Amino acid sequence: MLSRYRNLAVLVVVVAAQLIVLAYQVRTNQDVTLLRVWTVTAVSPLAKGLEALRSGTVGIFERYFVLLGVNQDNVRLRAETDRLKLENQFLRTELATADRAKALAVFQERSRSRTVAARVIGTGTGANSKVVFIDRGKKDGLQRGMPVITPDGIVGKVTFVFPSAAQVLLITDPTFAAGVISQKNRVPGTLKGLGRSQVQVDWVQNEIKVEEGEWFFTSGDDRVFPKGLPAGQAKVVKSGLTFKEIYLDPSGLLRGLEEVLVVLEGVHASIPEGEVPAEGPIFVMTPAPPESARPAASGEDTQERLPALTTDADRLREKIRRIGEVQGVQFGSAGSRLPNFNMDPAQVSRPAAPQFVAPVKPADANPRPARAAQP
Repeated sequence: MLSRYRNLAVLVVVVAAQLIVLAYQVRTNQDVTLLRVWTVTAVSPLAKGLEALRSGTVGIFERYFVLLGVNQDNVRLRAETDRLKLENQFLRTELATADRAKALAVFQERSRSRTVAARVIGTGTGANSKVVFIDRGKKDGLQRGMPVITPDGIVGKVTFVFPSAAQVLLITDPTFAAGVISQKNRVPGTLKGLGRSQVQVDWVQNEIKVEEGEWFFTSGDDRVFPKGLPAGQAKVVKSGLTFKEIYLDPSGLLRGLEEVLVVLEGVHASIPEGEVPAEGPIFVMTPAPPESARPAASGEDTQERLPALTTDADRLREKIRRIGEVQGVQFGSAGSRLPNFNMDPAQVSRPAAPQFVAPVKPADANPRPARAAQP
C-alpha cells in the first residue's frame, strides 16, 4: 500500500513535518509554541487521571494509619480522664473528711462537755442489729455507757469496750432507748430504734400537742446523754390507739457516719428556743440535769413548777403529798379520808395563804364609864 500510494504518503509526511516545524516556530501571545500547547493539551487529561488515582490510593493508606494513631490517642486520653476523675473524687473525699474533722474540732472547742474524736472502722454483722466499731478503746478513757454524738446530733452509746476499740449501739437499733423532749411544746417522750432509718418517740399521749417538723432534744433523764443535744426532727405525727405515733429522722446519721465524738464527761445544756482509768464503774451515768430556778407562770403545768426530782413517779408522789397537806389528810393513819385529787393545780403548787383574823380584845372586869364627847 505504501508503494502504491507512495507519493501521497510522502506528501502527508512532508505536510505534517511542515506543520510541526511551523508549530515549533510559531509562538502564542504568552510566548509558548504551538507544539508545546498541543502536547500539553493532549497529555493533561491522562496526567490528571493518573494523579487522581495516585492521590486516592495514597490518601486511603494515610488516613488508615492516621486513624490508627487517633484511636491510640483516644485510648490514652480516656485512661488519663479516668485517672483524673478518680483523683478528683479522692481529693473531694479528702476535702469532705477535712471539713468534717474541722467541724468536729470546732464543736469540741465550743462544747462544754469533754469529748474525744473517733473514726468508724467497722459495722456489725447482725441482720437487725445496728452497731459500729470505732478506733478508740479503754486506753483512750472510754467506758461502757458513754454517749456517742456528732455536731448534728446523737449517734448512739458505747456498749462494749476493748483495749483499742469499742462497740457503739446506734439509735436506730431496736434495743436502743433514750429520753427526749420536744423543743416547742416541751413534750417528754422516749426515743426508740426501729431497725431502719427512722426512729420513734413513744409514750406521748394522744391529747398532747406535737407538731410535724418539731425538733426533739435529749432530756437528760436517761442519765446517758446530756440534756440539750439534738435527736431529730419529727416527720410523721399521728394519733395511735393509746399513744401518738411520732417518727423522727435522726439528725446525727443523716450525713453518713465516719467521724464521731465520744462524750467522756457530759455537761447539760439548755434546749434552744425557736427554731477514764481501767478500774472504774461498770456503767457510766451522766448526772441529772439542773432545773431552772425561774418562777413558773400560772398557765404552766404543775410538773414544771416542782423542784428537781429523779423520776415521774417521784413527781407524782410529791404532788399527792402536797394535796394531802393542803386538805389536811394524813396518809396511812387509821380512819383517814381520801383527799380530792381534782383540785386546782395552782393550789397544789403553793401552800394555802393563812387567813387574817382580827384579835379579840378581852373584856375588862371593871369597865369604866364612857366619857362624854367634847363639843
